[in-house]
Amino acid sequence: MMLEHLTTEQRNPASDKIDAMSSLEIVQLMNAEDAGVAAAVAKEAETIAAAVDLIAEAFRRGGRLVYIGAGTSGRLGVLDASECPPTFNSPPEQVVGLIAGGRTALTNAVEGAEDHPEFAIADLQELGLSQDDVLVGIATSGRTPYVIAALQYAREQGAAAIAFTCNQENQLADVADLTICPVVGPEVVTGSTRLKAGTATKMVLNMLTTGAMVRIGKTYGNLMVDLRATNKKLIDRSIRILIAFTDLPRDEAETVLEACHGELKTAIVSVKRNVSPERAEELLKQAGGHLRRVLDAAE
Repeated sequence: MMLEHLTTEQRNPASDKIDAMSSLEIVQLMNAEDAGVAAAVAKEAETIAAAVDLIAEAFRRGGRLVYIGAGTSGRLGVLDASECPPTFNSPPEQVVGLIAGGRTALTNAVEGAEDHPEFAIADLQELGLSQDDVLVGIATSGRTPYVIAALQYAREQGAAAIAFTCNQENQLADVADLTICPVVGPEVVTGSTRLKAGTATKMVLNMLTTGAMVRIGKTYGNLMVDLRATNKKLIDRSIRILIAFTDLPRDEAETVLEACHGELKTAIVSVKRNVSPERAEELLKQAGGHLRRVLDAAE
């Protein structure tokens, strides 16, 4: 597949004279182009939902979600993975991001790393990828050798293989169980896929982890009840949510949260079910971590 045939490598006529535009005109142009990204993602809703189900099932059996990509794609995967523990109190090893070229590639280009399929296999072998895991291979172009090899290896291990690309004509679909493909069109700066393609990638990864975490009970309604109170902001948020659930005075809420070692769901159950923190943990475990199930069972 030649690069010049890829949608993301085409020239965008709307930005043909971008170098002659004012700053305001550039901003307005980019904003207008970005407006179509959400619609492109919306067309992939059913496939994204199927991916969410696969990931949630993997989490329930103790498996992992592994993102793998090169350049911007790899960085966005690492970013989404790193945001899961503070948001959902998930173990750091539950969602993992791999990038061609290793950690150095997060801040510096590692030339040619994406062109070596053997690097992907070595990275996944080191991670111990297994049939319990789900691999999401991210390659905007749909032709990155590193990502193609990763998807092939995942299927060989019995892991679910999900591809993400922004080009309808791609080489990922043949080696993936599912292919998410929002076609966002040519970039404002030709070939700069950190723009619309990057935005689409971030939107989809948000949906994958948020959707899967919600499905396994990491929220109550839209509240982050399973967050980890590791800094002043999160401690304050935990206290405010606990007060909203229980109507406790702030000082009592602080005491309960401390007794529950900062675990908000445990604190809520302890108060609402009038049980010890230890019993609250047991009830949550029996309910698969779903706070709503524990609270509804008391009614």
